[in-house]
Amino acid sequence: MNETTQRAEDDDPADDAAAPDPGSGILRVFGRQLKRFRVRAGVERSEFGARLGYSASTIAAYEQGRRVPPPRFIDQADELLDAGEVLKEMKEEVARAQYPAFFRDAAKLEAEAVELHVYANQAVPGLLQTKEYAAAVFGMMRPPLDEEEIERRVAARLVRQEIFAKRPSPLMSFVIDESVLRRPIGGRTVMRGQLEQILLAGHRRTVEIQVMPLDSEENAGLAGPFTVIETNKGNRIAYVEVQNVSHVHSERRLVWGLEIKYGILRAQALTPQASLGYVEKLLGEL
Repeated sequence: MNETTQRAEDDDPADDAAAPDPGSGILRVFGRQLKRFRVRAGVERSEFGARLGYSASTIAAYEQGRRVPPPRFIDQADELLDAGEVLKEMKEEVARAQYPAFFRDAAKLEAEAVELHVYANQAVPGLLQTKEYAAAVFGMMRPPLDEEEIERRVAARLVRQEIFAKRPSPLMSFVIDESVLRRPIGGRTVMRGQLEQILLAGHRRTVEIQVMPLDSEENAGLAGPFTVIETNKGNRIAYVEVQNVSHVHSERRLVWGLEIKYGILRAQALTPQASLGYVEKLLGEL
């Protein structure tokens, strides 16, 4: 790296700007370390990015803590820059930083789950959302999120869906209120893609999807959405979120209460087979 380029990079005003704080500031810490190792190796951003398949602007965003680098990039960068696994050691915390602060603990538990049971009555559960539907959901938030934050949250939501590729795959069930499936978030085209995604997920051997019909006279879930998780350590955890205020419950009495409620919801909802038939019916109406 020549001296002029080095000085220009060090004087980059974006490096000194306050990056959006993802919670712990781990993105900025990682970015500084990444830049330090790159500079030590005498590699310019453009060259470094080209060798890993990224643009110079993307590398700058990683170094400035403005974007969350994927795990594969961190592994490759550590090896290419001979960082002695310093970058790799931050990989888990960097991954957590892609989620809003209120969801980070739940995201970690979700990734470790052997069972997941979700009740949704406001929007399609995040694990089932398409990219377009997720973008529409985040785009409707008020106060509004900026485009970069929407992009970050959509990417994080899609990363969560890698759980479907785990082996062995966790057992998952979803009870979704019919109103969620009839609410055309993002428009008819987006909703069509979303219903198709639900059908695909519902045909997985480890996934069961049930619809809670609007004409049902009984609904045990009027208090709002929740998730019950069993971790790979045998712990039962419940996650409840309202207006971006979340609670992760491990107290047995509280978790047991939500387990009972979820069992009743499944009994009140359509069967999995009837539910998929109903989703197909809704698709035909779009």
